[in-house]
Amino acid sequence: MTTDKRLTEEDVVAELADGMTIGIGGWGSRRKPMSIVRAILRSGLQDLTIVSYGGPDIGMLCATRQARKIVYGFVSLDTIPLEPHFRAARQAGTVEAMELDEGMLQWGLRAAAMRVSFLPCRAGLGSAILEINPTMKTVTSPYGGEELVAMPALPLDVALLHANRADWRGNAQYLGADWYFDDVFAMAATRTFVSCERVVEPGALVEEGPPETVKVGRLWTDGVVEAPLGAHFTHCLPDYPRDEAVQREYAASASDPDAWAAFRARWVDVPEADYRRQAEAALT
Repeated sequence: MTTDKRLTEEDVVAELADGMTIGIGGWGSRRKPMSIVRAILRSGLQDLTIVSYGGPDIGMLCATRQARKIVYGFVSLDTIPLEPHFRAARQAGTVEAMELDEGMLQWGLRAAAMRVSFLPCRAGLGSAILEINPTMKTVTSPYGGEELVAMPALPLDVALLHANRADWRGNAQYLGADWYFDDVFAMAATRTFVSCERVVEPGALVEEGPPETVKVGRLWTDGVVEAPLGAHFTHCLPDYPRDEAVQREYAASASDPDAWAAFRARWVDVPEADYRRQAEAALT
């Protein structure tokens, strides 16, 4: 029996709950599921743990204080090296943090995907990672006695992703050069919701790219949201580039509460149809 998995952003948020651990795909300021993030920002959700190769997803959830803890390999806007709302939250001590090497974050997600409690790795040895994460342990390899970091699994309650295309059965297609680790986020999660630029009929994905571009299969997805410009102001190549002007406006909003309130009024607390009209105008 074929299931139509199409939802709205509000439907996705209705499936979330306070205290959840939410993984957000994409990378820095690249192909983030921003329409779903905005729906979370407009909701009353609180006490969230966010796992991400972070960008404005983490920054905005720090700005609204909906994120209680963040688990990250970095938090960057790419052309703006350090995400300013994240920096402000870290400096103010308003968010708990688990700071990891980029590879360790991936390894923790893979451990969760494999349903094991940890995976051994060399990353983190000889660095401050073990000092700032005192609960993290090392293990001795039974094959030669090498000491390795036991990277703990990072199981997710929910993964939120953005793809270029998806069919309504839940197969998600990535047409850019890099799908980052979206597939691993999906496998590490109990439930996965994917927004995309366009939902197509089953079988139509091969008209846009070869089967290898379908990186997240319907087995892993619980819902699909059609969200044109759903990654804006981050990029979603080849569909559209990062909107550097809006990103600069966002970064400047970390300067004081009034600036953030003005940015939020224009770019967050608006219906998605209005947002898309503004985004289209900003990109032209």
